[in-house]
Amino acid sequence: MALSRIWCAIIIIAISVAAFKFTFTSNNTKIFSQMIVGKKADTAYTQQIDSSALPAMVSTALLKSKEFELGSNKYYKLDNSKFIVCKNQQANGILETCTDAVNVCIGLIGIMAFFMGLMSIAEKAGGIRFLSKIIAPFFTKLFPDVPKNHPATGYMMLNYAANLLGLDSVATPFGLKAMQSLQEINPDKETASNAQIMFLCLHAAGLTLIPVSIIAVRSKLGATNPTDIFIPCLITTFVGTLAAMMIVSFKQKINLLQTAIVSWVLGIAAVLTLLVVYVHSLPKDVMDVFSSALGNGILLFIILAIVVGGAYKKIDVFDAFINGAKEGFATAIKIIPFLVGMLVAICMLRNSGTFEVVLLGIKNFFTMLGFDTRFVDALPTAMVRPLSGQGSRGLMIDTIKTYGADSFSARLSGIIQGCSDTTLYIVALYYGSVSIKNIRYSVKAMLLADVVALITAILLCYMFFG
Repeated sequence: MALSRIWCAIIIIAISVAAFKFTFTSNNTKIFSQMIVGKKADTAYTQQIDSSALPAMVSTALLKSKEFELGSNKYYKLDNSKFIVCKNQQANGILETCTDAVNVCIGLIGIMAFFMGLMSIAEKAGGIRFLSKIIAPFFTKLFPDVPKNHPATGYMMLNYAANLLGLDSVATPFGLKAMQSLQEINPDKETASNAQIMFLCLHAAGLTLIPVSIIAVRSKLGATNPTDIFIPCLITTFVGTLAAMMIVSFKQKINLLQTAIVSWVLGIAAVLTLLVVYVHSLPKDVMDVFSSALGNGILLFIILAIVVGGAYKKIDVFDAFINGAKEGFATAIKIIPFLVGMLVAICMLRNSGTFEVVLLGIKNFFTMLGFDTRFVDALPTAMVRPLSGQGSRGLMIDTIKTYGADSFSARLSGIIQGCSDTTLYIVALYYGSVSIKNIRYSVKAMLLADVVALITAILLCYMFFG
């Protein structure tokens, strides 16, 4: 029911804002057609401005050329005092987004089939139960409703490990398998269980060791030291994960001060600290190699261990793989309606200009209070991050291009991009895969953890780069 209200609210707000802008602003006459049939990077609107309204960087560039592109804006010089700015559309319209949602699921089919095939081998060979026994002392306290050594524990552990190593596409099949396993012990098949909520909230917090993709983007766009966000990113995502754990534990009345939980959390923190110290001491080029080798090397080891373990246990390895792959294919097809509904609502919200209205209000509010408002320029990434991973990535790149790779806003945008996962996408994907209708307080807990991570990111950015 909560997801239904959120979905309805997004659509109502988007259409209302679009109607207001169409009625009362002169440069948004195409907004309705953009929301339906528009494509990303189309010209959303054009506006004539004078020289005093130009950013300093643009003014300098237009002295040498008649046009200049900065972020999602293109500037054209009419004469020395008059200029035209063209704003590009941030996302595809409804029709294109419907196709995009199906393409996302089609792209998932191969990955889902392969890794769920491997999971079938591991389960039949006893590997998942073995992993469950290792993590049981911690997970039995954090997931008290899950029976000891249940296979779901092993799947959850693999999901968290893949996320930690930055292997997002691999984490998805592990996570979906975990949700299906948890659904088997869920007494109410249409309502999210406590274990499912805890699992998804920790997953959405997105604890990641090294934000490889963000560092790569910063390097490509000219950052002097692309890895300078590494430590703030790791601290922020760790704080966000702890916040998610504490929020859900409070709702579920789980005592986090139990010896097993405290020991595991401190142990993980210690390992992450040692890795931070080691990785931060590496040169940039060596760090890239290490990051890639660590994540992909561990993944290859897992694949090898599963296949060798299956052969050692003398099971029909390939038959087990095929049966699991069929299940992965069916799951990828099943989630299409859920993704279509959520991604369409998100594209409407982005194309309606709602974010621009909210950001203007936030900036004016903090300006009135006399606060430093540099952080506001990075908030578009934060606002879109719970809705769309690719959308927030695009806005991060746009912020870097607009303000410079070494600017405060660009660094903060990168930290925000790496500090959590895509909340509403995850809710639609994972709950949709097991046909959960009542998600209870899942979204509230996830978004509250996102807010904690955002505040942490802003404070750390001022601490490190202020």
